[in-house]
Amino acid sequence: MLKFFVIVLAALAFGYYAYLNFDKTFGEPEPLRACTLEAKLCPDGSAVGRTGPNCEFAACPGE
Repeated sequence: MLKFFVIVLAALAFGYYAYLNFDKTFGEPEPLRACTLEAKLCPDGSAVGRTGPNCEFAACPGE
């Protein structure tokens, strides 16, 4: 009887966890974003590209 109770409790816990995370797992995917392939020349001669959700240039080394 105790084994049955533990199995039912585990199933309920798993179901509750799945219910809370359903939207995160099976919700609508986030839209894909692509940044243009431009490069910013830094004062030291290196180059950095665009990054992040707003496609801003990354900081130059030493900034």
